[in-house]
Amino acid sequence: DLYVPMVADEDLKIPREEAVDMVRTGLHRLGEQYLRDMSASFTEGWIDWLENRGKTSGAYSWGTYGVHPYVLMNYNETLSDVFTLAHELGHAMHTFYSCQNQEFVNAGYTIFVAEVASTLNEALLMNNLLAKTQEPKKRAYLINHFLEQFRGTVFRQTMFAEFEMIVHGKMGEGESLTSDKLSEIYYDLNKKYFGDDIVVDEQIAMEWARIPHFYRSFYVYKYATGFSAAISLSRQILEKGELAVQRYLEFLGGGGSDYPINLLRKAGVDMSKPEPIVQAMAVFEELLSELEHLADTAL
Repeated sequence: DLYVPMVADEDLKIPREEAVDMVRTGLHRLGEQYLRDMSASFTEGWIDWLENRGKTSGAYSWGTYGVHPYVLMNYNETLSDVFTLAHELGHAMHTFYSCQNQEFVNAGYTIFVAEVASTLNEALLMNNLLAKTQEPKKRAYLINHFLEQFRGTVFRQTMFAEFEMIVHGKMGEGESLTSDKLSEIYYDLNKKYFGDDIVVDEQIAMEWARIPHFYRSFYVYKYATGFSAAISLSRQILEKGELAVQRYLEFLGGGGSDYPINLLRKAGVDMSKPEPIVQAMAVFEELLSELEHLADTAL
């Protein structure tokens, strides 16, 4: 069961006001202007925070040209909720700057770049929390949280995308695709991705049937590319400072004014080359090594 936590849950209760402070502090590397603009979301009613009768679950950001963006979430005082807040505010600020800097026709942006703005916020927040956390159990809890994001966003979504690629390829060759054949393809991919050290239950073969994103062909790979681009850009912001921040803010204001690859290239990451993926995997390996060390010595 991949959803069983590798590290015992820390019983953290984070009041909303503390969550706001954590996000502000975590994103301070993006500069005073970004923080000032983002602060309006806390003081001017951009966020629907609390659960309510008839309210949908999950978390979303939505924008309309000429009006500030809105965020819907269900805040329950968990660490995951704090990261959700940072994530959705990443989308909101992307919309805010796109609408501020582009005419209506170019204000909308593609999914390929959308997840960059949200995930970069999470990466900066995590970096800030790790920099301030030395207690081994809490540090392991934070690292495990981020590694699970890697697993779910990069590895899992890439597996989904490969499933799509195989299925569409077989359709193009005129093959018949029964549910048994789809299940066989999906099961074999799980074996390929998770290897021999994990027991792959036969029931997982049917999981493809419950993934709604497959109704929007070739959607899921953008989660993996967006996450990798965000990790690369966050590292540049941490290491290069103002120059990287300025390029990133220009990217947020770019909306749909250019092709996604070009917008990201101007920001400092070239998704036509393998380097961003390699950098993301290096961060994963670095954090995994630390978690293994903590497990051996402190947990």
